[in-house]
Amino acid sequence: MDPPPPSAKCKNHSWSTKGGYGPPGPPGPPGSTLIHILGKISKSVDQSGSEWTRWTTGTTTPLVDQERSRPPWTTLRPFPDVTSLRKEFTKATRTAKKRQTPDTLFTARKSKLGYFKGIKRAKALYWADFLAKTSPNNICTAKQLVAPRNTPRFPSLPGALDPVNINQALLDHFFPPKGSLPSRGRLKRNPSATPLSKDEIAHVLSKSSPSSAPGPDQVPYSAWKKINLITPSIILDLLSPLVDFGYHPPTLKTVNGVVLDKPGKASYDSPSSFRIIVLLKTISKILERVMTVRLSAIARSKCLLHPNQCGSLPGVSSSDACLNLIHEVRIFQRHRLKVSTLFLDIKGGFDNVDASILRARLLASHVPSYIVDWVSSFLSERTCTLVFQGSPNIRALVSVGTPQGSPISPRLFLLYVAPLHMSIPTGLMISYVDDFAVTVASPSHRGNIRRLQGLFSTIATRG
Repeated sequence: MDPPPPSAKCKNHSWSTKGGYGPPGPPGPPGSTLIHILGKISKSVDQSGSEWTRWTTGTTTPLVDQERSRPPWTTLRPFPDVTSLRKEFTKATRTAKKRQTPDTLFTARKSKLGYFKGIKRAKALYWADFLAKTSPNNICTAKQLVAPRNTPRFPSLPGALDPVNINQALLDHFFPPKGSLPSRGRLKRNPSATPLSKDEIAHVLSKSSPSSAPGPDQVPYSAWKKINLITPSIILDLLSPLVDFGYHPPTLKTVNGVVLDKPGKASYDSPSSFRIIVLLKTISKILERVMTVRLSAIARSKCLLHPNQCGSLPGVSSSDACLNLIHEVRIFQRHRLKVSTLFLDIKGGFDNVDASILRARLLASHVPSYIVDWVSSFLSERTCTLVFQGSPNIRALVSVGTPQGSPISPRLFLLYVAPLHMSIPTGLMISYVDDFAVTVASPSHRGNIRRLQGLFSTIATRG
């Protein structure tokens, strides 16, 4: 155990003697007492200045323990000069903000990267040194540092006595059976399909995060980025036939579903106390991003989305939805009207998308047939392997609307719920993905309630 930091020993000092004040001397002539005191003060200041400095700055009364205030990974000698890297990064950042030239911006980015790499390097050296010097005295500390902070909770469900039954209970809860699309039969190349290009692949890879968790194949985005940098034709040759035929193969529709417990639940004896994080294969997500970009361009050109739909769209965020709602409410209030808003949430929105209805709506909107065929193939015959403590690792066929975690799922969901939007006289309907806000205005709140009840019934009928 490290010794406690030194503290100031102010109570051990005789404060009454530090100024040179002793017991009063014999009385002198009138006025001599004041002169005597002033003389002692002047003498004390002249002779005891060095003593005061030495006493206040000595090792017994440090103001700050500099060594203990530093991060532990900077105590290793020698370690990368992070301080100089930080100063260089700060200077380059200020210069870039001031001048805004390509050279200064490039220098700022380079110095930032060097600074964070220096920190990472210093931490790695400290950790290696710590492990090399591990002894029975600090082995418990090493175990705490490498152990996970929160141990995942094991699902314990009534009636499920073994991992196989638990796995099936979770599958039944999260992926209830749904109607499937009819089989396409023999695949045919679509002559109207737009060929996949190297620029599209390079663009979607540039938007992909290297820290994104990989799927069952354990291939990260960084591997595909290096492959595309060396030989761009590899990814192009892999994905081009899928676009031409409007087909998504079963091998790319295999996902891992990581089961996590929801924090703060009173009981964990129900599947609803858990949630699933779906991990898809990165090569599949590359193609999904390409189709997302194409479908977004078609949706804008054909006005397939309602103007009041926000979220999962470039340039439109939750702030825009809030500002739009506040603006309309204030306009109604200026006309001395009472304003009421009903907030709705589509429960399990992504999971409840009907693939056959979505296909019909895409075809009715004159979306190119190769995209419709690819979307239908993408949403059908998906398999999932649940991952939890003691999981049997059984691959199961699941019925899912639009898989969460997929780049194209939010865009497909927006197209699916677009018909729910309606024009409201003296009112407004705004949505952010699966959250809807229905606003009405009238001379009384009672009238607003009646109107909102009618609008809710209409929305429920459309849904």
